[in-house]
Amino acid sequence: MIEANNLSKHYKETHALKGLNLHVRSGSIYALLGANGAGKSTAINLFMGFTSATSGTASINGMAVGASTKNYIAYIPENVMLYPHLTGVQNLRFFSGLNNKEYSNQQLTALLNKAGLQQNAHQNKVSTYSKGMRQKVGIALALAKEAKALFLDEPTSGLDPLASNEFSAILKSLKEQGVAILMVTHDLFRAKETADIIGIMKQGELVKEVRANTVSSLQLEELYVMVSNA
Repeated sequence: MIEANNLSKHYKETHALKGLNLHVRSGSIYALLGANGAGKSTAINLFMGFTSATSGTASINGMAVGASTKNYIAYIPENVMLYPHLTGVQNLRFFSGLNNKEYSNQQLTALLNKAGLQQNAHQNKVSTYSKGMRQKVGIALALAKEAKALFLDEPTSGLDPLASNEFSAILKSLKEQGVAILMVTHDLFRAKETADIIGIMKQGELVKEVRANTVSSLQLEELYVMVSNA
C-alpha cells in the first residue's frame, strides 16, 4: 500500500533522504525511529506530496504519489490544526466537506465516537480540548475521508500515558480495518507496543529494520542506541 523504492531527497549539499526502500502493507503499522534530522519527516513529506523526490519513487496503492493518491491518504501531524471557535462536530463537518464528503449529524457523532472522543465533548469548542482530544478529531477526519493510508508525525508527543495508550488502541483498530499506517515517533515504548515493524533511521538512511514482536522494549532501546552511536 505504502511503498518507497530507492527514494532520495537532496537539498543542495544536504542529503535529507538516501535511497529509502520501505513497504507498509494494508492492515499493518510501521514505526520510523531516529534522531532529529534522520530523514523521517522528509519521508512523510514525500509520501504526502508536500515535496518532490530527487530520485526514486514513492507510491500509494500502486500509484505514484500525486493528485491521484490524495484521496487515499490522511495525515495527522504532531499538532492537529483545527478551528478553535468551532466544536468538534463542526470542525469534522467543515473539513469533511473540503474532501467532498457530506455527513449527517448522527454520522459525524458516530465518527467522533469511533475515534474515541468522549460524547460530552462533541459540541464543545475545540479551544477547550486537550491535545489528545484534538488528535482524536484528526483520527475522525481520517475515518471520514475513508483513508487507506495514514501518516502520523510524532502523534503521541506531549500526551500523558493514558491518552497515549488510548491513541495506540485507536491505531490498532484502524489497522484491523485494513489501513496502512506509517508513524514517525521518538517514543520507543509506543513504537514497540503499537507497530508491527520498526525501522531506525540515521543521517537519511534506513539502517535497521526489526519486527516489533521479536524484541523487548529494553532490546529495542539497546538497538536504537547502538545504531545511533555507530
